Amino acid sequence: MQLHFNLHPCAAAPGQTLFECAERLGIKVPTSCNKNGKCRECLVEISAGMELLSPRTPEENHLREKFRLSCRCQIISDAGVVRCHTLRRGEMRIERHAFELPAAHKKLQLDPAVTRAGERILLDGIEIARSLAPIHGLAMDLGTTTVVVRLLNLETGEVVADASFENPQRFGGSDVMARIQFDANDKSRLLQRTLAGYLTHAIEEFPVDPQTIYELVVAGNSAMRDIFFRLNVHSIGQSPYRSLTELEMDSGKRTTTSLVESAKKLGLPIHPKARVYGLPIISGHVGADAAACMLAVGLADEERTVAVMDIGTNTELILGNKHKIFAASCPAGPAFEGGAIACGMPGLPGAIEKIKIRDDGSVQAGVIGDVPAQGICGSGLVDLLGELLRTERMNSLGRFENDEDRFNLDLKSDAPIFFTESDINELAQAKGANVAGLQVIFNDFGISFAELDVFYLAGGFGRHLNIESSKRIGLIPNIADEKIVQVGNAAVEGACIALLSRTKRNELEALVKNVTHCRLEAHENFFNFFVEGCQFNPVDVAHV
Repeated sequence: MQLHFNLHPCAAAPGQTLFECAERLGIKVPTSCNKNGKCRECLVEISAGMELLSPRTPEENHLREKFRLSCRCQIISDAGVVRCHTLRRGEMRIERHAFELPAAHKKLQLDPAVTRAGERILLDGIEIARSLAPIHGLAMDLGTTTVVVRLLNLETGEVVADASFENPQRFGGSDVMARIQFDANDKSRLLQRTLAGYLTHAIEEFPVDPQTIYELVVAGNSAMRDIFFRLNVHSIGQSPYRSLTELEMDSGKRTTTSLVESAKKLGLPIHPKARVYGLPIISGHVGADAAACMLAVGLADEERTVAVMDIGTNTELILGNKHKIFAASCPAGPAFEGGAIACGMPGLPGAIEKIKIRDDGSVQAGVIGDVPAQGICGSGLVDLLGELLRTERMNSLGRFENDEDRFNLDLKSDAPIFFTESDINELAQAKGANVAGLQVIFNDFGISFAELDVFYLAGGFGRHLNIESSKRIGLIPNIADEKIVQVGNAAVEGACIALLSRTKRNELEALVKNVTHCRLEAHENFFNFFVEGCQFNPVDVAHV
């Protein structure tokens, strides 16, 4: 039979496991139990041909329908095609730097926690190694959908290399609450171990000896950060949705929500005495990624009133300046990252990222990687919604006109790519949550959208959004274009700043304690804001 593993074709015979086929192709599949089915780390996703594979074994009972353990899964037929891939499907589109951030950060004074005294390597002044090689650190933005890692030279501040990949924890669910539930039911810390395995591969591919890496700074939403540090995340999934670190602060057991652990305990291949530092969270689901964004935009020194919106599975919102800061978290779900959409996909090669509907109804599409289209990523979905509205093929309630049940993109791709009203409904609810979050935080702060000085759109998704389409469908406020700054991955930029400067790290530790957390579910008008936000209309900038 024919097997396509990570798009690499090979012949496979009955009785062979998928793991054995991967080895033959030179594909790395994480494992720590030598293919005995005990570690449960060798996960693969089956996209076609499940019926040609052996039944699930007891070791696989915890997995959702399309996921298998490659060491337990055997070929049982000599006819047909099986398509599968590891949970790292390829290089995600990555922003190496954030864009148009305040100029002060370009003159950042290097003050890392890891320093050199001759051949002695010091962490906070204490010797942890001896080496004449360069000293390095890592900054990581750990998202629900994607992971971005930067390797920096701590003596020069230079970005040596970077990597990005899909968060392999998606076998536990596509959103934060599903991951929390999976982690609660699974006592083997499989989510953490799987992520550590894929992170290990990324680190080992960097052009330096992993033993010269002495610190890792982690930004991520509260659940992703705590799972990575092997904390119990049950309390984040239950009202009032607070991290164990917050609860321990309240009881006087700790003075910060930041986390510190050794690289060895977390299963990472960097220097065994390296420190892993989890940036502090703000409150609830307003996590360390939001804190990192505050550091990246220089909020502690900002006189203007600025907003930061990092749209994702869990959207973070920040509003304020050096005098007052409000923050909120919106459980938007994975729709704008391609999840729960019939032909949706992440920002991988083959994803449609730009769409224009011509007068004759044909579609002009921009595809990542300039390869045949395979699906539509978030920025393409926003463009498509905007174009359907502009051409009056869809009304403001998200219904197709002329009794159509779907819109076919007709791009002559390998498989048909289409868009349904069910897809629109998923996107409407995700948009409704984001807009409701904006309305609540501006309402609590006491200003209108028109009074805002700067609106930062953060994250890889925000960086590639078409502003005109985003305003047309009501995803962002209908403010002047010159106030909108698409800054790229501000979270990883903030993590880099914290890695390179203890001064800025301490500044952030103090700053997060002065942020007012707006709990959306507690606001009396949240439901009304949500219902209004589910419609595809421009957002009224005069709202207070």
